[in-house]
Amino acid sequence: MIEVLRAGALTTVQDQGRPGYAHLGVPRSGALDPAALLLANRLVGNPETAAGLEITLTGCELRVTRAVSVALTGAEVDVRVGHRPGDLGRPLSVPAGAVLRVGPTRAGLRTWLAVSGGIAAEPVLGSRATDTLSGLGPPPVRDGDRLPLGPSAGQPAPVDATVSPPVPGELRLGLRLGPRHDWFTAAALDLLLGTTYAISPLSNRVGARLVGAALPRAVAGELPSEGIVLGAVQVPADGQPLIFLADHPTTGGYPVVGVVDDVTPLAQARPGTTVRFHGPQR
Repeated sequence: MIEVLRAGALTTVQDQGRPGYAHLGVPRSGALDPAALLLANRLVGNPETAAGLEITLTGCELRVTRAVSVALTGAEVDVRVGHRPGDLGRPLSVPAGAVLRVGPTRAGLRTWLAVSGGIAAEPVLGSRATDTLSGLGPPPVRDGDRLPLGPSAGQPAPVDATVSPPVPGELRLGLRLGPRHDWFTAAALDLLLGTTYAISPLSNRVGARLVGAALPRAVAGELPSEGIVLGAVQVPADGQPLIFLADHPTTGGYPVVGVVDDVTPLAQARPGTTVRFHGPQR
């Protein structure tokens, strides 16, 4: 078991998600940076499908009831096993009964923790991922929770260090216009592709809300609900874009002006981070 002494702002169980169920109204969910969780699992000898923890901003404190290997990837944090400091991107040995302390992020927003054996929460539709919008999977981790562990499957990886990509102060996101960009004026598209936005504090695993130039509509009225994909940039009535992330709904009634090519950089985007879109010439 893992005993949760301090869960932090938002810690959830995540794996690679549950793809293939959008037609049933179930999004993929899973780690916001799938590659970061894959790396953490490889470092402790877990299979790629093993579930770990996604830790947000304020860190957490955990106690293990058996000896395990752990690895953390993602945002820059201080790590301690008992009174001993540890490193990101390397396997760490944690004795039975020891406390693992993950500090607040110094840069970036989220850290992924893999534990040898993986988090053995009950799977739902083949995944142990917490979906914060639908409520599928285990609930967000709380103080006092006891998380079951699976049997260790392999040996920790023999590595000296791994390199984490730096967290940029400005994100440049590729954008493909459509399917409803014709619902917006030419001036709106110039604003979208020619000005900067900032990540709103109201962002979460469902979507990254942006603050900046409002996008005026060319078409008034309501739009029947349509399918939503990962990275869809929806524009609600206030004209402020919203980029859908892992726990996005599968349908929505506001027009989608475009789709971001890769949302992974948004996993580490703190509130206030500058976002700039670029796309093909119109």
